Amino acid sequence: MLFGSFIYNNSWDGASRTLPYGLGYLWSAAKMKLGLGVAGITISLMAATAQADCPDYTTYAQSPQGNPSSGPLGLPYMRPDPACRTFNSTSVEKVILEMKSRLKDPDIARLFENTFPNTLDTTVKYYNERENLAFIITGDITAQWLRDTGNQFSHYHTLLSVDVDLANLVKAVINNEARYVSQYPYCGAFQPPPESGLGPSVNDWALGVLVNPPVDNQTVFECKYEIDSLCGFIKLSSSYYEATKDASMMNAEWLAAIDQIFRVINEQSQASFGADWNFISYYNWTGLAGSLAGAVNNGGNGEPKGYTGMVGTHHRPSDDLSTFAFLTPANAMLSVQLTNLATILDHAGVAPNVSSQAKHWSKTIEQAVWEHTVVDGIFAYETNGLGSRYVMDDANVPSLLSLPYLGFLDMDHPDYVKTKKMLMSRGNPYYAKGRSFSGIGGPHIDVWNPWPMSQVSNIFGTNDDEEILSSLYTIVNNTGGLGLIHESINIYNISDYTRPWFAWANSYFSEMLLDLAQRKPHLIFKDSKPYTPGQ
Repeated sequence: MLFGSFIYNNSWDGASRTLPYGLGYLWSAAKMKLGLGVAGITISLMAATAQADCPDYTTYAQSPQGNPSSGPLGLPYMRPDPACRTFNSTSVEKVILEMKSRLKDPDIARLFENTFPNTLDTTVKYYNERENLAFIITGDITAQWLRDTGNQFSHYHTLLSVDVDLANLVKAVINNEARYVSQYPYCGAFQPPPESGLGPSVNDWALGVLVNPPVDNQTVFECKYEIDSLCGFIKLSSSYYEATKDASMMNAEWLAAIDQIFRVINEQSQASFGADWNFISYYNWTGLAGSLAGAVNNGGNGEPKGYTGMVGTHHRPSDDLSTFAFLTPANAMLSVQLTNLATILDHAGVAPNVSSQAKHWSKTIEQAVWEHTVVDGIFAYETNGLGSRYVMDDANVPSLLSLPYLGFLDMDHPDYVKTKKMLMSRGNPYYAKGRSFSGIGGPHIDVWNPWPMSQVSNIFGTNDDEEILSSLYTIVNNTGGLGLIHESINIYNISDYTRPWFAWANSYFSEMLLDLAQRKPHLIFKDSKPYTPGQ
């Protein structure tokens, strides 16, 4: 597999550098041989050499690797060799050292050491600073999900103002995603950009699937419409601008992508039937006979919906079909991210008409969430605007459990407190509890496989020290001895898990530890002094 051309600038100062997986040692040799006499050296190397030296991380993550931690769990060191990492940042390494020196539990310190850099260590499949393009995989699937990427980089937010090279990487991710969204706003997962030289992957679950509007599978990996995917793009854009104040991100492609997002919002907020009973459909998706993906009712349109002011979605953040179109946590996230979008546009003095739209829709959606989804102090996960509601939760963020993390409400809001109590109990059909592990799962795997991600969300949703520690050690004690955060865990057999390499979950876990480092330092540190990376 050819990695393509990667630009290394003469101004390299060691703060951050791009290392195509397995080529770090070759770059070091090339730098010495070429002497960096010309700015912007381009190096093209065959990855066949790298493959002989660097293990596939999907395989690597399935068994313990480095020396165990000194804690009772003896968790292994799971980072690839520096020469095999896909991006290196001294600011990230500094955070790891600082956190390790202060964390009082060696096993938690090892988990942070493994998870905090995992996105940079393993998922930067392609990056060219001059082209302003980066392709980020989600882990063991070679595709770039808008939702996953927005979350995979979330915990680096405070470093973007102090690490120019890391910021440039994020900017390149945003620019690549802008190209995707401007062309295919209803899709959430994509193939590598042509410039990368990386060939597209075949997604068996996308074969035999009819999608309207039609897509090109050379560009699109999977076209399941999930409104939170578009939220992820806005989230990453807002995080970048807030940290850097670099308005050059808001180029023509980015503005075209934002325009397409508002197109989707306008289309998917409409009721299924118009005033004259014409059926309104802007997007539909269904598996044809013989496909792995099953058929979707009503010609691929799913269940009908009425008008509420919320925006409908076809699939959930888990990539599973929605039961009802109005997904409460996705709309909550959309409301928050549209406010963030307006804030950065206003600060940059860019596109005031777009900012006005964002403010209007943010308020409309927020009001609709409170009006149509809460009954007797309990949020529904999904509604249809026609009187039907589904009370449950799914582990994938955005979720009802993650509403405080999303910034939609305060964790002490009485409706959230009541809803949260129900979600973490038998009242939620996708809550499950075994002897060692418990949490919320979803239909993506099965009802007896809760996700560690749900326990992370639970920590973001409480100030109770005992509850925080209970959720934290439910995660820490159930990594299967591998020192990474899995997708899901079987409550009947904790050694039975899915996805040993899941970058989003690793990022979310380390982001939670950084939140505790600021909010509850006494719970995890040897002292009570708060800590913020980059400060």
